[in-house]
Amino acid sequence: MSYSTSEMMTVAAARRLRNGAVCFVGIGLPSKAANLARLTSSPDVVLIYESGPIGAKPSVLPLSIGDGELAETADTVVPTGEIFRYWLQGGRIDVGFLGAAQVDRFGNINTTVVGDYHAPKTRLPGAGGAPEIAGSAKQVLIILKQSPRAFVDKLDFITSVGHGEGGDSRQRLGLPGEGPVGIITDLCIMEPEAGSHEFVVTSIHPGVTREQIIKATGWAIRFAEDVQQTAAPSEVELSALRDLEARTAAAHGQTAGEA
Repeated sequence: MSYSTSEMMTVAAARRLRNGAVCFVGIGLPSKAANLARLTSSPDVVLIYESGPIGAKPSVLPLSIGDGELAETADTVVPTGEIFRYWLQGGRIDVGFLGAAQVDRFGNINTTVVGDYHAPKTRLPGAGGAPEIAGSAKQVLIILKQSPRAFVDKLDFITSVGHGEGGDSRQRLGLPGEGPVGIITDLCIMEPEAGSHEFVVTSIHPGVTREQIIKATGWAIRFAEDVQQTAAPSEVELSALRDLEARTAAAHGQTAGEA
C-alpha cells in the first residue's frame, strides 16, 4: 500500500509507545499516534488526558481535551488537579506524548510565541500542561513535521524544557523525568546522544535522503554512526489509521486526514 509522509510519521510514533504504558497525551498529532498505538501494537496502553479522563478509548480523535468522547470512553474521570498532582507529579506517567511549534537540538519545546515575546510575529496556543508533562513524565516523545521553521537553532521562547542546554543541564534544573527520548518527524526519527543529549538522526524513513533532513533542520544536524531505515507502514497499521481518520472526519465534518 502506498502511504503519505504524514502517515509514516504517525505510524513510526505509534510504534514507540510500549504496550501497557501509562501515557499522558497531547491533542493533535500525539493523540492520533497514541490512539493508533492503542488500536494496533499496544492495546493495553492507558491514555490519560489533561482534563481528567483515565483509560480513554475514543472511537474518533478528540477536538480538544474537553471533548466528551474522552470522558464517555474512559475507565474513569478525575479532577484535573489529581491528574497533575497524583498521576504526573507522583511519578505514575510512563510517557508524555507532546507536539510542538518549534523544537531545538536538545528537545526543548516552544508553543508560546514566534518572534519577540512582547511583540510576536505569531501568538501560539500556549503551554497548557506541556511544561509539567515535559518535566515530570518518566519519558517524553515529541512528534511534529520537520522544517527549518520548526527545527530551530534557538527557540524564540522555551515553553517546555527538554534537555535544557544539554549534558547534565536537566539534572541541574532538578527535573525528575528522563526528558525527551525521541523526536518523530515526517522524515526521520531522532534520539538524544549519550552524554551531550543533543538529538541526532537514528532512523530515516523510506525514500528520504540525508540531504532532505539537513535542509529541513535549522541547526547542523548530525547522524548516528549506525543509522537505520524505518520500517514502512504495514497494511494493518495503515488500515487502522485511515479508518480512525475517516471516522473522525465523519464525526467532525472534515476531510479524512485533517484531524
